[in-house]
Formats: sequence, structure tokens, C-alpha cells
Amino acid sequence: MSRDGMKLYLRLAAASLRSQMQYRASFAMMSVGQFITVGIELLGVWALFERFGAVRGWRFAEIALLFGLVNVSFALAESFGRGFETFSTTVKSGDFDRILLRPRSTAFQVATRELQFLRAGRLAAGLVMLAWAAGALEVGWTAAKVALLAGAIAGGACVFYGLLVLQATLCFWTVESLEIMNTVTYGGTEAAQYPLTLYRDWFRRFFTFVVPLAFVSYIPAGALLERPTVPALPEAARWASPLVGVAFLLVSLRVWRFGERRYQSTGS
Repeated sequence: MSRDGMKLYLRLAAASLRSQMQYRASFAMMSVGQFITVGIELLGVWALFERFGAVRGWRFAEIALLFGLVNVSFALAESFGRGFETFSTTVKSGDFDRILLRPRSTAFQVATRELQFLRAGRLAAGLVMLAWAAGALEVGWTAAKVALLAGAIAGGACVFYGLLVLQATLCFWTVESLEIMNTVTYGGTEAAQYPLTLYRDWFRRFFTFVVPLAFVSYIPAGALLERPTVPALPEAARWASPLVGVAFLLVSLRVWRFGERRYQSTGS
């Protein structure tokens, strides 16, 4: 993105935030509701570990690290990718035809069409989980591990953002967004919150090499905790896991451009 484009993006994001803050009570209640919802989910997991101690060698504090990574990453992707999440409405209403006539790229316009900051509750819950897990685990934090943690969050956000872009791309052919994609986006958040060792081999490989959700939490967490991961990867690959998210997003945007060239107006 050019410097001019970044300035425009930040201006639009600030305008969107100001508009959503016009109803501060609603903003606060939704954020608190999300925080409680995510917290209750983790509380249920805590009850399980309180009863059994560990699952496949994973302790509760380590699961909290996975939960934190996934929820922070997904909250960021949802906040800035809302335009792609609701893209089917843009196509059905005929608004995408107008977007095609403007000089900015279509992906940029869709991305800035709706910025949703009401995901602050999920973001706060994820940050609390990360902070608690970081203190509870004997990680031996170094500058490199802190950088990997930050990179994992950024890379994870890119993976989830890329999935939203791919979901929107399907609308070029189907008009209506396919619900099956939700099994990968929202269902993927659930799967990525737990170690891949809990799943079957085909499932692990799918979420590692096809939809790289393993690189959102499980693989970088394995590097932070200095424990092996399945499938086994070279140590350098585990530390470079955030780059997978960036690559996945770039591929998703290429697929978007491919779909855009084959778009036919709905006539709305």
C-alpha cells in the first residue's frame, strides 16, 4: 500500500471509530458481552483441566496461550475485515458495480467500507489470556520470543483476514456467501484454540498445509514452549511461522483479483 493509501486508510478508520463511539453505551455493552462470552468458554476448559490435570501432555496455562493467540488474531482480522465478511450484501445491492468505477483498488475499497471496532471485547479477553499465560508458564522470555509472540499475532491476523477475503471472493460466482466457509473461519478459530495433537492426522495436515491455522497458534506456541509439534517441522520453519500468514494473505488477494476479473454484474 502506498503512503497516500495508508493515510486515507487511517482517516477512514478514524472516521469509522468516531461514528461507532457515538453510541458509547452500546459499544461498551457489546464489548463487555464479548469479553464475558470468551471468558466463559475458557472457564469451561479450565473446569476440564481442573478435573483431569492435563490433556495429551498439555496443561491449562499452555491452552490459555493458544486461546489468547487465536482470539487476539481473530479480533484484529474481524475488526479490519468486516467489509469482506459482509461482501455478499455489496454484490447483491449492486454497490460493487460502483466500486469498479472508482480509481482505488476494489480490495482497498471493500476493506475500508466497514471497519468494525466492536470486537474490542474479544481482543481484551485474548490479551488477558496472553498476559496470564505468559506469567504462568516457565517460558524464559527473551527478545526473540517476544518478537515471535508479536509476529504470531500479526501472522494469525493475516491468516484470518485471508480467509475472509476468500469467503468474499466466492461471491463473484455465487453472489451469496456460502455458509460452508464459516466452518473454516469461525470453526477454524475453535479448532486453532487447541493443540493439533488432539485431532486426526488428515485434519492436522489440512490445517497446516492447506488452511494454515496451525501457524496461528499451535506451531508458534510450540516454538515458545520448546516442545515438538505434529507434523514435525524444522526449527527455523517454526520460528518463521508468522511469515506463513503474510504469504497466505497475499495469495488470497491474488485469488480476489482473479475472481474480480470474472465478475458479472447482478443487474441490481
